[in-house]
Amino acid sequence: MAAEKVALVTAGGSGMGAGAARRLAADGFRVAILSSSGKGEALAAELGGLGVTGSNKSNDDLKRLVDGALATWGRIDVLVNSAGHGPRAPITEITDEQWHTGLDTYLLNVIRPTRLVTPVMQAQKAGVIINISTAWAFEPSAMFPTSAVFRAGLAAFTKIFTDTHAADNIRMNNVLPGWIDSLPQTDARRDSVPMKRYGKVEEIAATISFLASDGAAYIAGQNIRVDGGLTRSV
Repeated sequence: MAAEKVALVTAGGSGMGAGAARRLAADGFRVAILSSSGKGEALAAELGGLGVTGSNKSNDDLKRLVDGALATWGRIDVLVNSAGHGPRAPITEITDEQWHTGLDTYLLNVIRPTRLVTPVMQAQKAGVIINISTAWAFEPSAMFPTSAVFRAGLAAFTKIFTDTHAADNIRMNNVLPGWIDSLPQTDARRDSVPMKRYGKVEEIAATISFLASDGAAYIAGQNIRVDGGLTRSV
């Protein structure tokens, strides 16, 4: 592939976001990474890319990422939206403030950078946006209430975005991970999976790599489960 294709990864300092950045760099992408911890800058330096320390809850920080990538490479081909962790509590005990934090963490984390990169991708007549969601978006668990609620909303956003921008050759899809080895591991969680194991960060990264590739050029508006068979659609 062309060496100068460019991928942005938000919340990419660790976990699945970092795994995606490493895989895309291995695929030949130039990578720009946003992370609030500073780990994204360190990883970007390791990968020969661009790192920005900031939050995906900040429009200004996201603009620094986008502007930096455009100034450095002149294009943006792929955006990978990862996320941190939102509030967890019994469903009727979650406060208004916590619901707003969940909205910021699990839905606006996609909407904000999408607004910034869409005009760039329209001008290029091509682009790919991949959102790391959750296996529990459609079969919600009380363990992850704000994640499940807002990532169900993300699925709706993705379909509307696709209806609007697929004709611009901009593809948006969601990856729905189950129990992945970047999370704390328990026997009960492992045993709940038909494959009887945790997934690997590298397996999520491989799915993202495929969706970013020309081989996935006709896949748009989809929710791709990567959960060892834990949840299944009809």
